Amino acid sequence: MTPYDRLAQLGLTLPPPPKPVATYVPSIIEGAMLYLSGQGPVEADGRHHSGKVGQDVSVKEAYAHARLTGLNLLAIMHDALGDLARVRRVVKILGMVNAVPTFGEHPKVINGCSDLMVEVFGEAGRHARSAVGFGSLPNNITVEIEAIVAIEARA
Repeated sequence: MTPYDRLAQLGLTLPPPPKPVATYVPSIIEGAMLYLSGQGPVEADGRHHSGKVGQDVSVKEAYAHARLTGLNLLAIMHDALGDLARVRRVVKILGMVNAVPTFGEHPKVINGCSDLMVEVFGEAGRHARSAVGFGSLPNNITVEIEAIVAIEARA
């Protein structure tokens, strides 16, 4: 079963890859590694989810935002690689949560992205991870997530 078959089973469609909001590129391929810039919970129509987790946004809502961010990361992977089947393994995810100082459930939030990677890539989607809190994120988004992915060489 391909990653695209798994996305279809989940009822998900890859959105267009989000455009950079500053001076950077969405991804870089170096050798057999794909490095993905931090992405946020941006809907296909450009609307983004914002607010402080633990104050304006619940853990459940932030989990959904992290899942949406994961879908955006998949769109960038597809755009960079041409085929998600080239993903050998999701190696590392850094999840940043825009949270109030007393918030402590960062891992539960970033599970939204991590769970999606496992659902799409199976065991190859299991990864090392950091889930940390930040006092603010660009445009006051709820989460920002970046990833490092091992890839197959082009055929």
